[in-house]
Amino acid sequence: MKKSSFVALILGTIGGVLFALGMCMALLPEWNAFTEGVIFGGVGIVIGIVTFLVWCKMEKKQLPKMSGKNVLRTIYIILAVLVLGVGMCMCLVWQQIVWGTLVGLLGIVMLIALIPMIKGIK
Repeated sequence: MKKSSFVALILGTIGGVLFALGMCMALLPEWNAFTEGVIFGGVGIVIGIVTFLVWCKMEKKQLPKMSGKNVLRTIYIILAVLVLGVGMCMCLVWQQIVWGTLVGLLGIVMLIALIPMIKGIK
């Protein structure tokens, strides 16, 4: 394993765990930790961005260019993750297991569709 991949793995895991914990803190009313959850989630997002920048620097790669295609892909990614999250909330918070599972599966399919969208089909 290359050093850059290992660093990205560790930082990405830390950022992902902080983000997930923050979202749990913010969305579960039993925890009474909305403000702290938003802070944890924000720190997780910042660590995720830093991870990407550090990985690009270690791999000597340029940052992706701001084109219309990349902006639309980013919007699609955000939408797909939100659909998956809504499905999880429907299952875990609102006790709508069947509809939550269907919405969550739709989010997963949307995320899987990113592979041919970004890499293309040959």
